[in-house]
Amino acid sequence: MNRLAQIFFAVASVATLAAAAPLVMAASNESRANCFSDDSERRISGCTDVLATPDLAPDEAAVAYAMRALAYSLKGSYAEALLDYDEAIRRNPDFSIALNNRAWALFRSGRAGEGLADVERALGLSPGSPHALDTRAHIRQEMGETQRAIADYELAMRFGGERMIKLYQCGLQAHGLYNGDLNGRYTQSLRRALETCVSTRGCDPLPPDEECRKVTS
Repeated sequence: MNRLAQIFFAVASVATLAAAAPLVMAASNESRANCFSDDSERRISGCTDVLATPDLAPDEAAVAYAMRALAYSLKGSYAEALLDYDEAIRRNPDFSIALNNRAWALFRSGRAGEGLADVERALGLSPGSPHALDTRAHIRQEMGETQRAIADYELAMRFGGERMIKLYQCGLQAHGLYNGDLNGRYTQSLRRALETCVSTRGCDPLPPDEECRKVTS
């Protein structure tokens, strides 16, 4: 996933994780805040401090590991991210966000097929997650399952709404495949552009870098 799309999904993950399990009070306020920081280096440092807290509950440790893994993933350090996702999921096997994010890290590491079981599990726990649907779409696209990938991208747009559609519109426009408005509406022209992209090796319907920050904010 390109940088902007990673940030978009990361923000959603951070918000959900923060609401899911407040970290133990024994950790300093600064460490807990840093563990949920937008800055990857601060997040790694803060979560590492939280994980050093004595008698940290398994669910709280799972959140800290998942947050640190997300920071590593945003830095492109997928090997480190996968180790932390393993620890998060070992402590909370039903952690749908961590399962989806581990699937994405495997995909980005060139191990798309290995991520399929994780994202299927994530969708079993959170069937309407646009992030997990997008992950499965990317994996299926990489595996050459064109029609199933398109179906998942469409489901991601259905559940992700206007913002998700705008991401795909802008990404496909950057590839020169879509020339319509960035209006968050799923049209036949967007469908045709998506079909072309999914059938083209190396084409990602998500936008590169920060080209779509304004239209999706």
